[in-house]
Amino acid sequence: MNIEAPTNETFRYNASLHNGSGKPVIYELTTDMPDGWMIAYKVDGNRITSLNLDGNKTQDISIEVNAAATAKPDKYKVRVKAVSGIDTLSLTLEAVVKGSYGLDLTTPTGRLSDEVTSGSQKEIHLVAKNAGTLPLNDIELSSQLPSKWECSFEPAKIQQLDPGKTVDIIAKLNVPDKTIAGDYASTFTIRNANSNAQAAFRIVVKTSLLSGWIGILVILLAIGLVYYLIRKYGRR
Repeated sequence: MNIEAPTNETFRYNASLHNGSGKPVIYELTTDMPDGWMIAYKVDGNRITSLNLDGNKTQDISIEVNAAATAKPDKYKVRVKAVSGIDTLSLTLEAVVKGSYGLDLTTPTGRLSDEVTSGSQKEIHLVAKNAGTLPLNDIELSSQLPSKWECSFEPAKIQQLDPGKTVDIIAKLNVPDKTIAGDYASTFTIRNANSNAQAAFRIVVKTSLLSGWIGILVILLAIGLVYYLIRKYGRR
């Protein structure tokens, strides 16, 4: 039974255990496999380590194997045993590790915060890297932003990214006018059918200099109006 998959995906096998005796038998399920690997036996979706099987009965068992993260591309043997007091049944599975999928998303400096002025556009430079050993195709870009914020990417989509290679991405962030000054959380995501990565940003919004002067002018006009009213009507 041979299955091929990358290291970060589960190898799934279907097996059957048959009790050929005429009486119930309890089977303990054990495995010989490489260091760092993990295995799970399931019956009807429930995880088990042993099975009480009536005489002359057969039970379907799902076997899920996860390779170690450090497993190199190769063929690996996974020996499964059902051990009882009267017999030992064995089955050899083969897991073909073809490599790994992996994506990283960061910035050229590693900094994940920036400043932007309310009502303006900000370019955020990102770097996407294929951190696995297999090529990645059709990588899409998306963002999670505060309400009414907008973002576009350049390039809008990455057609192919080979292992170890990087692509520079520009996220063009549009912050609406009259956005209240403060800290805002924004998340940028890259993904394809095999992997994904995120970069969580802290965006500090500042008000424009013009808005500040307008606010000061309004305050001064209000003070002037009060002073005028006091001078005109204060003695009456």
